[in-house]
Amino acid sequence: MRRILFLLLFGLAGLGVLVALGTWQMQRLSWKQALLADIDARISDAPGALPIRPDAETDRYLPVVIAGEMLPGEVPVLVSVKQVGPGYRIIAPFQTESRRILVDRGFVRIEDHTTARALGSMQVTGNLHWPQEIDSYTPEPDLKENIWFARDVPALAEVLGTEPILLIARSPTDPNITPLPVDSAGIPNDHLQYAVTWFGLAAVWAGMTGYFLWRTRAGPESETS
Repeated sequence: MRRILFLLLFGLAGLGVLVALGTWQMQRLSWKQALLADIDARISDAPGALPIRPDAETDRYLPVVIAGEMLPGEVPVLVSVKQVGPGYRIIAPFQTESRRILVDRGFVRIEDHTTARALGSMQVTGNLHWPQEIDSYTPEPDLKENIWFARDVPALAEVLGTEPILLIARSPTDPNITPLPVDSAGIPNDHLQYAVTWFGLAAVWAGMTGYFLWRTRAGPESETS
């Protein structure tokens, strides 16, 4: 009897933990969906002026319009675009009336890497962003070949002589550059998958608990028959 009681309590405790974890992930899913909806709404807002002191947290995804001059001295960042393949994001310095910032002009194919691009006076609409693309596996930029592997805003700003501010263009800046505007698609949202995993484990745990209880109870009965 004690063994059955122990198995029952152990099984219920484990089941409770797994169900609680699944429920927590469902709550996180609701939170993440609301967050993504807020980000999408903010991205598509009407663009305004560039803030005097943009903040990497409060001004992330802020829609902005700037006017000035696209300068030479671009940096290509190696990327891969779905259904297109490898290519480069073109990061260039942009001079407004009073300040110089970085502009992510968009995507070009590998073979268009060295093609001349439009410079000079233009207006650019986009969203401020401080991408977090660097981890322990990210190679150092090849400064000799001028090829980068991540949009490291502070490092790019130092190389190109700008403020550490990056505007991701959503308006075209050159006929041969495809804009890659900011969106929420790249923000991970795996909470539903995690919830299904925890609830699945809870079901397996409940089944195994029931099986062991049955085996434990059936054992003494078979011995007395």
